[in-house]
Amino acid sequence: MPNRAVIKTDKAPAAIGSYSQAVKVDNTVYLSGQIPLDPQSMEIVEGDFAAQARQVFQNLRAVCEAANGSLGHIVKLNLYLTDLSNFSTVNEVMAEFFEEPYPARAAVGVKELPKGALFEAEAVMVI
Repeated sequence: MPNRAVIKTDKAPAAIGSYSQAVKVDNTVYLSGQIPLDPQSMEIVEGDFAAQARQVFQNLRAVCEAANGSLGHIVKLNLYLTDLSNFSTVNEVMAEFFEEPYPARAAVGVKELPKGALFEAEAVMVI
């Protein structure tokens, strides 16, 4: 059986379902999807798509840090957008949080996300 630990922090939104914020197995951390919830109010942040994207990456960063890692340790990032016309904006915002070499990534257009969010991201981190 692998060494498994649940990662939890109050600096990111609490899980709103039957899942953990992240699970660490040996030196790999699987981060659950983050939507743009403010961790204190548990409400979607106000503002445009860029504001939501920033909150998503802030939430991911908080979970990475709770696992003793950073956004720079992310090796795979999956992005979900309800409107693919925001693709260039997500690239701009992502550049505020990540440096080269960038993680492997997928960007997928979806019909809708929980709580009416415009953006969600999940990741795999190796530390």
